[in-house]
Amino acid sequence: QVQLVESGGGLVQAGGSLRLSCTASGRTFMSYAMGWFRQAPGKERECVSIVNWNGSYKYHADSVKGRFIISRDNAKNTVYLQMNSLKPEDTAVYYCAGYISRSYVPAQAPAAYDYWGQGTQVTVSS
Repeated sequence: QVQLVESGGGLVQAGGSLRLSCTASGRTFMSYAMGWFRQAPGKERECVSIVNWNGSYKYHADSVKGRFIISRDNAKNTVYLQMNSLKPEDTAVYYCAGYISRSYVPAQAPAAYDYWGQGTQVTVSS
């Protein structure tokens, strides 16, 4: 069983930056594809960014491309989401998630992910 704990959310003005962190328990973190998802009130959970097991493949949704960067440090069992040039429409609860995969291209669908963090609120004011 893997436990994921997110941190780094908060309130920021439009144009500002935040860095989310997600630390996993256990010794098999390097076997996991990891992703960041978000869910705004009244909307479905959507994929924001994903990274494969060794960091060689990264995906960012069109809505965040050029502003958000996903990265991972397998030695620290941690995945990060650097969020720059934040917009009010980025306001959501952000979730870290993972599933066992050594595929080069991980899944984007939330249903593929077996482990989820508790979520962290990101609020961007205009």
